[in-house]
Amino acid sequence: MPELIRTIASRLREMVGNRRRAPRHRVRLPVFVSLLDPATGVPPAGVAGHTRDASESGLAVVLPVIRVGDRYLVGDEVTLRLTLKLPHASARLYGTPVRYERLEDEQPDGAGDGQAGGGFLVGIRLNEDGDRALLADYMKGMKGSRQ
Repeated sequence: MPELIRTIASRLREMVGNRRRAPRHRVRLPVFVSLLDPATGVPPAGVAGHTRDASESGLAVVLPVIRVGDRYLVGDEVTLRLTLKLPHASARLYGTPVRYERLEDEQPDGAGDGQAGGGFLVGIRLNEDGDRALLADYMKGMKGSRQ
């Protein structure tokens, strides 16, 4: 039921309009996502995926799974460590998952992840830590590909 509500909210947002503050750019970049353990600061194993879109304040990431080991990548007080592969550098970013939804096997708008089973779309709000300046510089060069 929660997935149905998230899907309905997502569709409604598409129909009503995008009210995000930071402009989003449709871009597909490789990303590696892992959970950051606050006690040790050491990330456990993670999962590779790609971005669907990005802004200076957040990312929409497509991942094949929503768990790493026995821990979920989404939830209260979860901090994610992301390694985003930009064309000329890798950016180490930290963020908080704010939403997720299961993707269907085939997305009708052509925005599928190209993987069998659909995977998950995870919305991540970026924290101030990390290499956000690298991402901001990359976004400045993407003026023509706004969503």
